Amino acid sequence: MKTLNIHETKTRLSAILTEIEKTGEKFVICRNGNPIADIVPHKKKSRIKADLFLSQVKIKCDLTEPLTEDEWDV
Repeated sequence: MKTLNIHETKTRLSAILTEIEKTGEKFVICRNGNPIADIVPHKKKSRIKADLFLSQVKIKCDLTEPLTEDEWDV
């Protein structure tokens, strides 16, 4: 993780973003030596990851089976 001061960040922002894009490295922006912000690469959420709640739902019937006359609410 690299440390940058505010002036350096403002001056080199485009180059810093390019470096983050290529290497995935993280940066810390400091004011007077004190960390104030992090610049981190964006991570896309996986669409494949299972939902914690929905993964616990169990279906105990055939959802493709047609309903009988008694099962329809009229």
